Amino acid sequence: MRVIETATLTLEPQTVAHAEEMFVVLSDPAIYEYENEPPPSLEWLRARFTRLESRQSTDGQEQWLNWVIRLPRSELIGYVQATVRPNGRAAIAYELSSAYWGRGLARQAVQAMISELVEHYGVRSLGAVLKRENLRSLHLLERLGFSLALPEQRVKHQVELGELLMQREIQRK
Repeated sequence: MRVIETATLTLEPQTVAHAEEMFVVLSDPAIYEYENEPPPSLEWLRARFTRLESRQSTDGQEQWLNWVIRLPRSELIGYVQATVRPNGRAAIAYELSSAYWGRGLARQAVQAMISELVEHYGVRSLGAVLKRENLRSLHLLERLGFSLALPEQRVKHQVELGELLMQREIQRK
């Protein structure tokens, strides 16, 4: 993994050294309106980040790519992540502190990650699962070229009721 630079953001490969600062970011209750919950403790988050530093699943079949998002003035504001499978498909996710919503930063960070996945990891198909009510995330994915998956894809990927599966196919150049 490498550092990814955009016009206004830096995506750094996530390490255990980021845990303390990310614990503050991930403790923002607004980001859990639709799913998940904050990390229970800093120690728990350190242990999770340590496991993720392997950059691969236990069986070695998937690459786990996680970047923290840093602003020019050095503060962390969230993360982007991808699980890359050998078939060129990646599942993506992202989270930003609510203080940074609505500024185009999520779009910039996710687009930078997608470009990295396509150019350096051979990704040709992307998917993201979100809660149906999470319109902010739905609109972000639509702006990035994702569309609603067909019902048979929802079944294939075991998407739960109340969730949407968004997909994007990458056109070869």
